[in-house]
Amino acid sequence: MNFVAQNITPRPLTEIDLLAWLNQALAGDALEYHRGFLALDRSFRSAMLSDKERASLGQMAGLAMRLANHGLVALVQRRNRRNDFSYLAIARARTCDLSQFL
Repeated sequence: MNFVAQNITPRPLTEIDLLAWLNQALAGDALEYHRGFLALDRSFRSAMLSDKERASLGQMAGLAMRLANHGLVALVQRRNRRNDFSYLAIARARTCDLSQFL
């Protein structure tokens, strides 16, 4: 029997998810690490996420920025519609070991 999942919202990515993806990604591969409006979603004034989810998103965004600063990913955003963006990490050729980010 084949089962098809419908209307299931994927869980938010974690830092470990991002590092695991990057560990096996080839240069040019892309991962959407957040969908929404990152600056607002990270804000304590936003009611869209719980405190725990907001903290996790902040950690994920911080890791993505550190990876970009080390030249491991390029960070881009794609506008889907008003106040809705896809935040993408695009793998670059690896120049250092990922273990330093654990």
